[in-house]
Amino acid sequence: MNASIFDSEASIGQRRVAIRRNAGDVEMVELPWGLQPHSRGGRPFTVIRAEGRSFPSHRCLVPASEFRHRSRGKHYGFSLADGDWFYFAGVWRPATDDWPESYAILTIAANADVEPFHDRQMAVLRREQRMAWLDRTCREDELLRPLPPGTFKVRLWDEPRQAELAF
Repeated sequence: MNASIFDSEASIGQRRVAIRRNAGDVEMVELPWGLQPHSRGGRPFTVIRAEGRSFPSHRCLVPASEFRHRSRGKHYGFSLADGDWFYFAGVWRPATDDWPESYAILTIAANADVEPFHDRQMAVLRREQRMAWLDRTCREDELLRPLPPGTFKVRLWDEPRQAELAF
């Protein structure tokens, strides 16, 4: 399992592990980030606002241990306060003649921990929610919502983590 740091400023096409359903089985694939623009000459997009939308098919999960976001000229890292890793709720699209199979991450209103830095965030699912997202066994609005205050630990990006200092 590849649950690494996710940089929200990564370039279009950066490849990441995504988990999805395929003919009833769960599979891990490596897909590029960014969906084909709707109109020719349009810009590809990496995130999709979740509110007011439904995602009945092509759901995926993107594992991560931390996400990074830039705010007011500084980079911040957000990880779960309990140290666990998580998933971003996403959607994928099959390849077309001029675009590869790829994925985007859903966004929601920021939770209280992220809000001082940005009004939106990528939709984070705890590990126990992963199958509910893939299998559509729970209402979307129960999953795609901000997590409670105190869920995330925030650090400046340039601050080394304790684990990074260990020999």
